[in-house]
Amino acid sequence: MFFKYTRDFEKPIEAIEKRIEELKLSSASGHDVRREEIEKLEQKAKRLIKDIYSSLTPWQITLVARHPSRPYTLDYVQEIFEDFVELHGDRLFKDDPAIVGGLARLDGRPVVVIGQQKGRNTKERCRRNYGMPHPEGYRKALRLMELAGRFNMPLVTLIDTPGAAPDIEAEERGQAEAIARNLLFMSRLEVPIVSAVIGEGGSGGALAIGVADRVMMFEYSIYSVISPEGCAAILWKDGTKADLAAKALRMSAFDLMRLGVIDRIVGEPLGGAHRDPKTAAMNLKSAILDSINELSAVPSGELLQQRYDKFRRMGVFNEPRR
Repeated sequence: MFFKYTRDFEKPIEAIEKRIEELKLSSASGHDVRREEIEKLEQKAKRLIKDIYSSLTPWQITLVARHPSRPYTLDYVQEIFEDFVELHGDRLFKDDPAIVGGLARLDGRPVVVIGQQKGRNTKERCRRNYGMPHPEGYRKALRLMELAGRFNMPLVTLIDTPGAAPDIEAEERGQAEAIARNLLFMSRLEVPIVSAVIGEGGSGGALAIGVADRVMMFEYSIYSVISPEGCAAILWKDGTKADLAAKALRMSAFDLMRLGVIDRIVGEPLGGAHRDPKTAAMNLKSAILDSINELSAVPSGELLQQRYDKFRRMGVFNEPRR
């Protein structure tokens, strides 16, 4: 498949795929001599994709996590869950399209699913505020979490946001309070919680639906307290040094797995989830099912204690004696 949107490091792949498309259009039949040339180019493209994606820098991983063709929450909901019924509104102010959620079934098991949703085109991106929720979005999420607790249904959250909305209106309506209330509620929710970072996991905007028993990340996703550009602007007064910041932040799945911040890395198809969304969805579904089946066997009291201990262990270090 030839992608209209590519990153700089994907330009060699783009050139080959463009040539393949041209040959396919000009080929008169499947037995044309061009068929052999097409097959060679396809094999070359696969090798090139494998080579490039096996050695991505943290900044390049960030660009993949933001790829405009990458599947979003509703794409995964459609592929992974059955009988999804979206619920709207926070019963306080209004509905926030940047947060989507509702009731669904996962292999026949009733669950509550919540996630951030970006947009595919300019109009939808503006409507969903580029996946950056306002307080009413997090209060809608809280209402769904309460529903999960009331009916004893596992909670699945899909994280994909640059961060919570930073505008004045969000502050006026209590952004910090809304996020803090979600953190508190999730820490005490007596049902299994599984969170997956499917693209960007930015700051408190991501953590507000990420206090989970099992936190997993796609192979080419990111999870951090701040964006690389924001970090560079603070540390170096220069947002163009985002590549240095991305490395320093240790925001990739493999770094966070080593640090104990996440529990599992979900593999992506060759070249990233945007090249094969269905396979990515099946990989994610398998990982979520494994976690829910494991957690469902744990008594609620023990589940809460394990969740508490899990987050208390993060950031602990020992100073050497002098």
